[in-house]
Amino acid sequence: MVTSLAVGYGMARALDIPAMIGMMVGGMMGLMSAFAVAENTWQRLARAILWMPFPYAAVLWLAAELHDDRRLEIGLMVGALALTFFLARFGQLYLLTGMMLFNGLMVGMMANIPAGMSGKTLLVALVSAAAVLVTRLLLCYPMPREDLLRTQRAFVVEARRVADAAIEALDPDADQERAVRRMTRALRRLNVTTVTIDGRLAQPEVAADPDMAELLHRHLFDAELALRGIGRAVQDLTGLAVDPHLREALVVGLVVARDTPLGSAQGLRPAAEIIRRQADAVPNDPAGGNRPAEAVEPAYRVAQLLDSLAGSLSQWLALGWSSPQSPAKVPFQPTVALERDRPAGSAAATRRVLAAGTETSWRRAVPFVRAPLHAGIAAAIVCPITDAIDPHRFYWGLVGVMITLFGTNTTHERLRKFGHRMTGTVIGAVIGIALLHLVGHGHVYLMLTIIVAGITLGAWGMQRAYALWVVGLVVALVQLYGLTTPDAGMDHLLGERLLDNGLGILIATLCAALIFPLSGRRITREAERGYVSAVDDLVSQLALRWEDPEAPVRLRGAARAVDSALFQVVSLVRPLVRMPLGVRGRDADNRTALLTTATGHARALAAAADIDIDLAPRQAERFAHVATVLTGSLRALDHALATGGEPEETWQRVSPLVRELRAELDTAPSGPRAERVRTALRELAALDDALAGYAERCGLTVGGAPPQDIVSSPMERRTQALVAEWGTRRAPRDAAVSERSATVTASAGPGRETASLERVLPVSPALSAMPSDGVAVTGSIRCDRHPAGCAGWITVINGRGKRVAAGSVQSGRYRVDGLRPGPHTLIVSAPAHAPHAELLSVPSAGGTGRIGHDMWL
Repeated sequence: MVTSLAVGYGMARALDIPAMIGMMVGGMMGLMSAFAVAENTWQRLARAILWMPFPYAAVLWLAAELHDDRRLEIGLMVGALALTFFLARFGQLYLLTGMMLFNGLMVGMMANIPAGMSGKTLLVALVSAAAVLVTRLLLCYPMPREDLLRTQRAFVVEARRVADAAIEALDPDADQERAVRRMTRALRRLNVTTVTIDGRLAQPEVAADPDMAELLHRHLFDAELALRGIGRAVQDLTGLAVDPHLREALVVGLVVARDTPLGSAQGLRPAAEIIRRQADAVPNDPAGGNRPAEAVEPAYRVAQLLDSLAGSLSQWLALGWSSPQSPAKVPFQPTVALERDRPAGSAAATRRVLAAGTETSWRRAVPFVRAPLHAGIAAAIVCPITDAIDPHRFYWGLVGVMITLFGTNTTHERLRKFGHRMTGTVIGAVIGIALLHLVGHGHVYLMLTIIVAGITLGAWGMQRAYALWVVGLVVALVQLYGLTTPDAGMDHLLGERLLDNGLGILIATLCAALIFPLSGRRITREAERGYVSAVDDLVSQLALRWEDPEAPVRLRGAARAVDSALFQVVSLVRPLVRMPLGVRGRDADNRTALLTTATGHARALAAAADIDIDLAPRQAERFAHVATVLTGSLRALDHALATGGEPEETWQRVSPLVRELRAELDTAPSGPRAERVRTALRELAALDDALAGYAERCGLTVGGAPPQDIVSSPMERRTQALVAEWGTRRAPRDAAVSERSATVTASAGPGRETASLERVLPVSPALSAMPSDGVAVTGSIRCDRHPAGCAGWITVINGRGKRVAAGSVQSGRYRVDGLRPGPHTLIVSAPAHAPHAELLSVPSAGGTGRIGHDMWL
């Protein structure tokens, strides 16, 4: 704005035209560049900014030619506004063109620029646009790597705000209710910032390193999860009697977390150790009693989460610092979609509803003409009314129409914007008039400073509340109005502006509600369907992840999509005016609370379940049954939301089945992987409980899942018999520390010797803690005709029929690596023999495994 105003003023002096005209023409280049041009390469930036002067100057000339025909001039304004909404469907450059056409007509009518000055105004616009481009390239050059580092700093700022709120909550003299509310706000802002950052990692036309991009998403997700866990643990501690020394250790640890520099995230680990040592001392303190001991578990949780935060945050920051310098190699990958650099709101659900109802005959044109019709008809109604109020400023009503229809999708959103516009105008008028009286009319530079400061602060506040932008805008406009309007007439002028804007907003809202209307309830249901679909995708990816560890699954990305879907639901169910309890129904709030709870469990599930595991065949089938039933319930809920009627299906709860499966796995030895599996199952059961409550509020009948009838194949039954026989032959020593040997015999058929399976490994249950390299199988292939050994090939398939290993037989010897625990089949193919297959059971164990398996053909 400073550049464009200064260049416009200088060009006006150089071309001998009025300074106000030069500043209006040049200032529009700066204003539209700031608000409508957001590109991430200098080529796209230059194309957009240097294109703006041409449509703008063209309509300035047209407005001058038609200045004597007021009806035609007003009709052109109405048509330009409708055209802007039509062009918006075709991309950013088309939208920019429509906005410049509308703005050019408006400025041409306001300033009454003569037609003979059109060439000079084009020159002013071109030079101002070029100066704005140079300024942006010098001060804000598109640098994806710097953008990544800047978003990382933004995340750390929000993380420190969470830590600061936690410190206040642990203060025994603080207002606990206020502290918890502050913690809730801090966690909400952290989540908004994290989703925004995740979406900004998807900037267009930037080549990506897929591996590095995935690591960025994973560590960002884990860091936010740790911070949210710390916040919840501290909230739990506010209701408990905490040992004073433990409280002090917690505060010290959180202060360290808050004040740790960006490059020293690993410094959080000593803080976690301080908390852990003090928590160890609490149960041993005879003077402590039982009540302070209740706080030990949340304290341990804080320490553990600080450790997790140290690892994920340090790795995330390190990835940013080590990212490539070249813009074409910065690793951005899409996860969630943003709207105007913010988490997506109601627009996606509105588009889906509109598309679903306009797929046949002439209604295919509705998505293209709906918004232009709203704008055109509303403008045609508003213009005669505002022209009768004040012919010189009738365009204020058009501004009200334009701001109402841009960025809103429901009547609630438009009425909320009306409230923000009216409130912001009143507050901005009071502040602007006070500053105008304080500065006076003779200090032009002070007035310009207030104008730029008002627009700057308003732009900063726009992301927080639309009313803040209106306050800054009106403060700036009051200074401009003060150049031509006496003090006595300022109140009338601002009141007229308030009236015209309000009329434009209300008439546009009415037109949108009557012309091709979309039910707000239907849009809300569509957003809820989007949420259910995101959870369905998460559960499906989880089942695939545990069935096939090599599948291209992104559980954290699926959980982030659930986060984004929740934002869309919340943006639609938010009430226009918050009423006291008992005055209005709270069903929407309760449903949103259930979805918020489910989203928290979805995040924790995605983080815990993203591991390679090998369940026993029976347990794997039970988990597959759980996933199938849960996805079936989610689709029944989706059908109920889509039809809006009484659903035929029911929600079948799987949480009892999940808890039974988890109880079976509790006999497995403890370890990081086993604990993560248990955590994943616990979060899956909690997710089912939360969604069952939501389904019940949507009208579904909630019942238990049908029992599973697991029928094993003959090979699986034989495998289970072999494993059982192997288990009965174990020596009676402690399985956690001793090593055992076992021999499993299986008949090789008539005329064949007995094949032996021999291994020396620690015994463990079906839940494997094997390293990623798995078990090696070595052995020999012999027959009567080839005493020295046969030549051929070995193929190993698992219990699902998938090939997992292969190798060649050299001089009768073979070796295959990487077998995971479970039933396998070894197939021998030799030129001199028919194919031969034998069963091989690989039990679960810890450490490095090796199996000797000889075969006689």
